[in-house]
Amino acid sequence: MSEPARRVRKFPLRLDEVAASSSSSSSSSATAPRAVLRPQAPVQHAQRDAGKAQAPSGLGLDSADVRKRMAARLRDIGVRDERVLAAMAQVPRHQFVDAALVTQAYEDTSLPIGHGQTISKPSVVARMIELLLAGANARRSQHLGRVLEIGTGCGYQAAVLSALAQHVVSVERLRPLHDKARELLAPLRPAHLRLVYGDGMRGHPPNAPYDSIIAAAGGDSVPNAWLEQLAIGGRLVSPVRRAGSERQVLVVMDRHEHGIEQAVYEAVHFVPLKSGLAG
Repeated sequence: MSEPARRVRKFPLRLDEVAASSSSSSSSSATAPRAVLRPQAPVQHAQRDAGKAQAPSGLGLDSADVRKRMAARLRDIGVRDERVLAAMAQVPRHQFVDAALVTQAYEDTSLPIGHGQTISKPSVVARMIELLLAGANARRSQHLGRVLEIGTGCGYQAAVLSALAQHVVSVERLRPLHDKARELLAPLRPAHLRLVYGDGMRGHPPNAPYDSIIAAAGGDSVPNAWLEQLAIGGRLVSPVRRAGSERQVLVVMDRHEHGIEQAVYEAVHFVPLKSGLAG
């Protein structure tokens, strides 16, 4: 060979070899050694850049787009009140379900929350609140007014109600669920929402009368205590079991100056209404 054999360098090179190597082995002109290559920026630069970064929109369960898509599906199946749809699109339902079920949070399905209880389907929550908003006092004020919720559960429906009401009192008879709802609702800080550990069958007389009463459990009939705490012009929406059957239907009761008017709506399925406290 007319040229001396070249030694083929193998990786990894030593740090001094990287610094001293030139851009082209065939170049005949002398060049200054390159600066040592650095694989990453200093830690403080990385922290600075991370502070400037913005989370991508439209990704993950925290995205408002996920909740808007759920609201759009509710509109497609018949929910018409835009105030209800806006409230449903506002409250992050995934924060109220167990971690193992979080991927199902925005599906139209009920999910277990422990202690034999469930979080209601979004379509049922929206339907019942839409019925409440059609009550006389709610139509006049354009909001739910003073609300009594029977059965706080994990707190999701209470959060939706608080977006549409002047004041919400939510009663839960199961102490673990009451404590859980208090913890889950704390980050949202709804100042006009009060959680009560008590017997929901008795309602909550200290804050009566209520413009709107909604129940998340169904018995054989609507307790008299609820009707007594319903304001004139107020509306009550509750599941009730049909006589001689295990099936439940939605019952709407409106209180007028001269009595109670009742209407029966579609079939539903809720946990049984029970009395007493349970720790």
